Amino acid sequence: MIGVFMKYLIFIISLIVIFIAAASVSFKAGDIKRKCVPIIVLLLLEGAVAYALLHTSAGLAILHTASGGIEYLIYHANKGIDFVFGDITAKKPIIFVIAALMPLVFICAVIGILKYFGILRLIIITVGYLINKIAKVGKLESFSAVSAVAVGMMAVYVSIKEYIPNLTKPQMYTIAACSLSTVDIAILGAYTQMISPQFVIIGVCLNFFSTFVIVSVINPGDPVDIPENFSGVNDERHSFFEVITEHMQDGFKLILAIVPIILGFIALISLLNDVFLHIVGISFQGILGYIFSPLAFVLGVPWEDSIRLGQIIATKVLANEFVAMIDYIKIDDLSLRTETIMSVFLISFANFGSVGMIIGCVSAISKKHGKIIAANTFRLIIGSTLVSCLSATMAGIFAGQS
Repeated sequence: MIGVFMKYLIFIISLIVIFIAAASVSFKAGDIKRKCVPIIVLLLLEGAVAYALLHTSAGLAILHTASGGIEYLIYHANKGIDFVFGDITAKKPIIFVIAALMPLVFICAVIGILKYFGILRLIIITVGYLINKIAKVGKLESFSAVSAVAVGMMAVYVSIKEYIPNLTKPQMYTIAACSLSTVDIAILGAYTQMISPQFVIIGVCLNFFSTFVIVSVINPGDPVDIPENFSGVNDERHSFFEVITEHMQDGFKLILAIVPIILGFIALISLLNDVFLHIVGISFQGILGYIFSPLAFVLGVPWEDSIRLGQIIATKVLANEFVAMIDYIKIDDLSLRTETIMSVFLISFANFGSVGMIIGCVSAISKKHGKIIAANTFRLIIGSTLVSCLSATMAGIFAGQS
């Protein structure tokens, strides 16, 4: 009974801390009350989705089917990998680039096919419309969040480039926060090679609601005014084989973008760990573990695990989610609830590296608005991290204890 009481007490404390932190960096804290109804509706929907996915037969069936679908795609992606590299996917220990990243080439090809036939465009328009009706954040903002999942974080800005020069600082924040807090379909395949596919799917679903909850607190202002006939990304007008070839190449470019970041950050963290061990007798990540342990505890992680999982949280925010996942999968003695909380927390692009990528992309379209994003780096990191915290908290309250 005490354990259940503490579970719900920590959940309430977590929500309070998350909302106080979000309000502290709000553009107009006095206007948050205007968003109370959409926020409450979104929280109730998020709780219902979390409960359904974790406790109902229909939800578990959805998770099982989606996980099976991802594994099916990875299986066929491995056929191509094995042909090129020679039966390498079944070898132990696994090679990160091969097992986690190489399937991106095939998954991007599948995305290209969905775009060619207009399926992704239909999904973007439909889901974006529903999100806008519920969250009241604006057509462009809701479209951007759905597009970030469908076509990728960078592609969003290209698809709305004609609107960017006229957007205000809060509006740019909302769009950037949406792209940081969601995960595009192509990357999901890489995540599922490191974390249970079911947790990845739960994280993606909950982040949708959490994103608009936090955005509604940080930017409670009026949404972007755009033409009624706005319909988002245009369908591909090239030939079928041109489309899938371009997407395969895009997948490989994505791998080339990820590898140096992971290589560099892991080497840098190793160096800092060694330097700190020699100077102060504790590793750099050890220090970060102590600093971030209160956050891990507030999310629902048991106190005895909070320091080592605080290291994972810090690594995710300061480096990126892949580097954090590499450390996280080495831990094998966690409870189901703790595993659910941490796995869901890791499913987003909320880190400094991703903000840098967005700044570069927006600056190529409008230098002024690139500077606006850069000036809001701290607010973006706080907001997108709070999205991860809210999703993890919501998943944790409905997760089992075993």
